[in-house]
Amino acid sequence: MKILIILIGIIFIAFVIIQIFLIMSQSNMETYPYVTVKKYRTFEIRNYEETLFTSVKVLNSGYKNSSSKGFSILAGYIFGGNERNEKISMTSPVSISLEDSMTMMFMVPKDIKQGMLPKPNDSIIEFKNEPAKTVAAISFGGWANDQKIEEYKQKLKSALEAEGIAYSDRFYFFGYNAPYEVFNRKNEVIVEL
Repeated sequence: MKILIILIGIIFIAFVIIQIFLIMSQSNMETYPYVTVKKYRTFEIRNYEETLFTSVKVLNSGYKNSSSKGFSILAGYIFGGNERNEKISMTSPVSISLEDSMTMMFMVPKDIKQGMLPKPNDSIIEFKNEPAKTVAAISFGGWANDQKIEEYKQKLKSALEAEGIAYSDRFYFFGYNAPYEVFNRKNEVIVEL
């Protein structure tokens, strides 16, 4: 029994150390830059600058399946699945368009220009310059799933309508954490205005 308690204690301590490491590494990760224009009770308005992304379009077979497929394709590219076997730093958030087909995007680090990027081994990966834009964003914690994303999309629409703010039909999900991170999880639904 003592061995079991010691083993559980060691596993718990290892888990806590790994989570602390993940939180610290997340704080050093380059993120999609924006300026907050105005904060409301449940959402905020932001301006994003023009930014380069790697992207892949996958069939929308639900958040879990589509995000897993898109992530593995793009992660393969940035972890060396390219003509130079070059690794590219991970950035945050991972962006997913909320349409019939999902486009998953990883931001390219600012110090890398499009002409400097190695050619992907997977031909379905594209480079996409997202223009500067104004968006509304609503945040939620925990793990994302289809129901939560749809719930917060509807909450954002209702909040914008209540404030008389017009919005487009271009909604996105932003996920900021790796799936194995347990604490301080951050997700957002945004819409272009």
